[in-house]
Amino acid sequence: MTFVTGCKNPKAMSILIRGGTDHVIAEIERSLDDAMSVVAVAIEDGMMLTGGGSTAVEVALRLREFSSSVGGREQIAIDAYASALEVIPTALAENAGLDPIDILIEMRKSHKAGKKHAGVNVFTGQVEDMLANDVIEPFRVGKQAISSATDAAVMILRIDDVIASKGTPGMSSRDMVGKDGLGDTD
Repeated sequence: MTFVTGCKNPKAMSILIRGGTDHVIAEIERSLDDAMSVVAVAIEDGMMLTGGGSTAVEVALRLREFSSSVGGREQIAIDAYASALEVIPTALAENAGLDPIDILIEMRKSHKAGKKHAGVNVFTGQVEDMLANDVIEPFRVGKQAISSATDAAVMILRIDDVIASKGTPGMSSRDMVGKDGLGDTD
């Protein structure tokens, strides 16, 4: 192999991918393409968020603060949305072999204390400042994740409403499915 390095303002680069099978090569190529796309998005937008679940927990905290001013059914929906956001740090902790409940409690405590960038460091198993650790992610990736999840939830709710409206008058979709979720109403 020949490597040409030290070029000023290179216009093109090559990456050589090797692997034991075509499947491995295809997977490496897909991962590399994803990584380059994320870097391109970050450069295009010029906006970053801290990672490690820190942004999700901060947004969840702010949503819960807001929900207490709303009250009623809307408050329950906002609190549920906040809980759904906290799945991100929970999944990170689980994937790292950490106790997700302990991590989430520690992250909530840190964020309530004003540490906006507190997130889970999967290497140390601790809640740490993600900005200080240079753990960042592109703004667009986080925005798209929230947007897609919201769209999916709205679609499920609409389907639930359609099912409920086609059932027996006064019967909810939960009644139609049954208490045990198996389709019987006993």
